[in-house]
Amino acid sequence: MEMELEKPVSSANPVRVRGDLDPALSRWMWLVKWILAIPHYIVLFFLHIGWFVVTVIAFFAILFTGKYPRGLFDYSIGVLRWGWRVGFYAWSPLGTDRYPPFTLASDPNYPADLEVDYPERLHRGLVLVKSWLLAIPHYLVTMVFVGGYTTVSDDYTVSWPSLLGVLALIAVIGLLFTGVYPKGLFDFSTGVNRWLLRVSVYAGLLRDEYPPFRLDQGPREP
Repeated sequence: MEMELEKPVSSANPVRVRGDLDPALSRWMWLVKWILAIPHYIVLFFLHIGWFVVTVIAFFAILFTGKYPRGLFDYSIGVLRWGWRVGFYAWSPLGTDRYPPFTLASDPNYPADLEVDYPERLHRGLVLVKSWLLAIPHYLVTMVFVGGYTTVSDDYTVSWPSLLGVLALIAVIGLLFTGVYPKGLFDFSTGVNRWLLRVSVYAGLLRDEYPPFRLDQGPREP
């Protein structure tokens, strides 16, 4: 009797976040990057309005057909990709001096990029609970990363700073005085951003795979 061989299982993550550290970062340019990126902030404001509308349309499309329309999917991923490139340049981890391109498309030549495999089918029932219920554990973790505040009572509010912001500040101060971006801080910050993007893809209804509770550090996917 011949034994049927099992098909190999792909280990590739459907959500792939890349962020390559520029080896020749300027010591001082980080002081003005957030100003230089203002045109991107304006564009991203309107892109995110469109992203919200697209997500609502996709919600009903998935609910009734089990599919995320391909054109809308590409737009949503493009918005996340654009935001990641701008963040990589101007906020966290401040890993390049190259100005981000004004495009939704993937750019293999830019140091930061996001790729997400298009799902042929999505679970129609999961779309009802992914964003507001199933992703709550991840929201609690990511709150530590991005900072925020909680109103305890009418007279008392608890707030905490953004861990990503603190790490970026420490890194660029080191860069200013030594000319070297601490690799450990870069790897950790990139890993945190990777976690945030995976959650955004899941909560944005773009994939059904639950994001791992795992900090994959470094410029490339493990």
